[in-house]
Amino acid sequence: MQPSSKPRLGVLALMLEGYEPLFPGITESQETYVHSVLEDLRDAADFTFPHAAKNRAEIEALVSQYNAGPFDGILILLLSYSQGQYLVHAMQENHLPLALALIQPQQTATPAFGEWDLTVNQGIHGSQDNANALLRAGIPCQFFAGNRLGEAFPKFVADFAAAARTQQAMRRMKISIIGKLPGMGDVVTDDMAVFRKLGPEFFYDSIGTLQRYCDEVTPEAIQARMEAERTLFEIDPAMPAARHKEAVRMYLGIRQYLIDGGFAGYTAHFDEFGADGRFTQLPFLAASNLMAEGFGYAAEGDATAAMWMACMISLCGEANFSEMYMMDFARKAILLCHAGEGNWKTCRHDRKPFLMDRVFLEGGLSNPPTPIFCPEPGKAAVMSLAYLGGERFRLLFAKGEVLDDCSLASCDMPYLFFRPVSGVEACVTKWLSLGGTHHEVIVLGDFEARIRLLCSLLGIEFCAL
Repeated sequence: MQPSSKPRLGVLALMLEGYEPLFPGITESQETYVHSVLEDLRDAADFTFPHAAKNRAEIEALVSQYNAGPFDGILILLLSYSQGQYLVHAMQENHLPLALALIQPQQTATPAFGEWDLTVNQGIHGSQDNANALLRAGIPCQFFAGNRLGEAFPKFVADFAAAARTQQAMRRMKISIIGKLPGMGDVVTDDMAVFRKLGPEFFYDSIGTLQRYCDEVTPEAIQARMEAERTLFEIDPAMPAARHKEAVRMYLGIRQYLIDGGFAGYTAHFDEFGADGRFTQLPFLAASNLMAEGFGYAAEGDATAAMWMACMISLCGEANFSEMYMMDFARKAILLCHAGEGNWKTCRHDRKPFLMDRVFLEGGLSNPPTPIFCPEPGKAAVMSLAYLGGERFRLLFAKGEVLDDCSLASCDMPYLFFRPVSGVEACVTKWLSLGGTHHEVIVLGDFEARIRLLCSLLGIEFCAL
């Protein structure tokens, strides 16, 4: 589910112990500088900064403190020179994501620059020493070098903090699997490879468990939710109340199942619901509502896509599940939709999603209430996390825009037209050649840098299309 608070970073501000006797007060001065930097970054994360670390013992103590506490990552700042070997020793027991930001107090060297000024602004060669030591020791780290007063530095810290928190969440993540579509090859993965490389656990359960949870939903809870949905959706006047009640019952039951199981998301194969007559409709409303609440979701037993949905919700705030249906050469776009699931929180702002009493023939069940909408137009990205064997994962990332086009009056599914920046033909050709899957995750807005950072932290190959 979506995180409720800001990421938390421990700050490791490094200095040379020998400078204090030479420049009395330099440590206090640089610590004051760090506090001013962190104040400017208060929207990006919550920071803990006890003091500057001036020797190996202090570095190791702070790294140990951050690893013992509820921290998402460590931000390293060089306040002067500091030996890289000291940092590497501390990192032997570290499990938190690292970022080293090379910034400095002053933006230009003035005629009045003396030895003090040169000393407090010389973090560049300390950064070089520490970065080289980390590289040779095989310790992953993200890097930034630039002006702290511009927009780039706060954005880098915000992106790193979000990516670090998502990586930490993935270590605790569980995805429930209720059935798998036989023969769908690109959704097949190695569960243990996912666990070892990325962190999430795939948990296989039965439709009977969902039935038990759905049976425990009270009429009062159903009624309350139906009242709430009258404000969330424009409801089809032709929809029988009993059909809407059943959809809500399934949603509330699955929701409680996910909460009790500590699941960040789930995937279900449609045939499981209609196989033995225990359910009368498919849970399109449930899947849509749960995505809107921050749970990951994918269809047909695609646990990898459901996992990536949960990751993108954590990282970017909202995400949607869909798949490519056709190339539209007139629009220079790709049409995406799926059977009836969609995160209606991404609906365009100028209208409510329409909850339709929809005719759906697959499975031979009754009409499933389905939220119909188009996402908000603007910048977007379409992604696929592909499993390549062993512990290799590749993220296909197509940047582009969602068109302001809701002209498919007869399309009774959530849909969108996505125009990739590389062009339809080039995008789809690369998708095929690089092994992209047919289930995709969509995020609205420009989160490329943040997603790249997460892939780097996880060891996922990032491929921009």
